[in-house]
Amino acid sequence: MNKLLPLLMIAAALAACGQSQPSETVDYLVAHPERIKELQRQCKEDRAKVGDELCVRAAEAANRRFFGDRPEQKSK
Repeated sequence: MNKLLPLLMIAAALAACGQSQPSETVDYLVAHPERIKELQRQCKEDRAKVGDELCVRAAEAANRRFFGDRPEQKSK
């Protein structure tokens, strides 16, 4: 039993180390158009590698910038 507990703790820790959520939010991407362009290129080349969620975020950020929800417009 003493040897089993540390092994179970390691297994639980490794299971929690799955793929994390992309840290780039739509708001972050709206403020960084160069990153939107880079992600759009990557999504076009290999969407499976980039991840569907991040590609959707990049598309939403591009739409917001196109339709006028830009940070530089809010400061005026």
